[in-house]
Amino acid sequence: MNGMFPTKTVIVKVGTSTLTGGTPRLSRPDMLEIIRQIVILWQEGHRITLVSSGAMAAGRELLDYPDLPIHLPAKQMLSAVGQSYLMEVYSTLFGLYDVHIGQVLLTHSDFSHRTRYLNARNTLSTLLDYRIIPVVNENDTVAVDEIKLGDNDNLSAQIAAMLDADLLILLTDQDGLYDRDPRLHADARLIRQIDTIDEHIWSLAGDSATGLGIGGMVTKIQAAQLATRSGTKTIIANGRTPDVLLRLLRGEPLGTTFPATVDHLESRKRWLLAERPQGTLQVDRGAARMLREGGASLLPVGIRAVKGTFERGAVVMVENEQGQPLAQGLTSYASTELARLAGRHSREIIEVLGYTYGDAAIHRDNMVII
Repeated sequence: MNGMFPTKTVIVKVGTSTLTGGTPRLSRPDMLEIIRQIVILWQEGHRITLVSSGAMAAGRELLDYPDLPIHLPAKQMLSAVGQSYLMEVYSTLFGLYDVHIGQVLLTHSDFSHRTRYLNARNTLSTLLDYRIIPVVNENDTVAVDEIKLGDNDNLSAQIAAMLDADLLILLTDQDGLYDRDPRLHADARLIRQIDTIDEHIWSLAGDSATGLGIGGMVTKIQAAQLATRSGTKTIIANGRTPDVLLRLLRGEPLGTTFPATVDHLESRKRWLLAERPQGTLQVDRGAARMLREGGASLLPVGIRAVKGTFERGAVVMVENEQGQPLAQGLTSYASTELARLAGRHSREIIEVLGYTYGDAAIHRDNMVII
């Protein structure tokens, strides 16, 4: 850990224009420069997740820039070819620093399906726990609307919300958001901080200028709105600014900053309490006391009864022996599994089920005390 700066969970999103340096092919020097900075932050103890575009550009390069139709199957084909090639390049460049990476391919449906959401979060968290840097990309070979929208920006914001990230950095080929289009107006001024994303801010966003990427400033503002509402500070900055990541983590005011509008706990409370519980877990007196006073996770040993039918990842109510509500949270196990685990110690989970999703029936990070 760096003694001067506290360690943080950081999501770094790199666009195609940054990875290619504005050329038609992957730019190893540009990629290595970003990786060098990520490795320094990683060595300081920061938990870094890299969200990377560039699969289609890599596919075009590997296939020697074929003349293809613009329909979705051709784009998906390029992504299928380019994704493994992109990861090969990343693996080689990170390998220069003896840093391990792990590929994670996601679509937006992975965030809307509760079990897949929990699986994705557990995978990313475990990679980070073991000091492996996740490299995330849209699963473009099966996505449809995501390819058309160029939504890796929003994907990075969803990952930031999923991991309770402290900071989301969107690297692009612009210095940030300007009050006028800098491509047309020499006197355009960079907006250093945006506290409220209103109609005026949306009106300032333009389309991608390079033609290499399929996102633009619009999707970056969308991502900033999603991330800041989830408790994550967001910065749009130029990927070619010298030491941009290192300087941002040291507090230097680069790019355009969007401060978080709520903290992570408040965001989670709003979400969990807005959901209608699909079932109820009744707990004993000891578990009720630990939840109220100790901020503990709910362990199977404290469960007396399971009411209702629900799947893993469902929002459930936790009540005491008198039927009074105590908490609401995301369950790590389905109702059928919890019925078998009720009253059992966590060390017995594998013996009872033959597998485990962790020691807790509801982890404290996924629970709000009422």
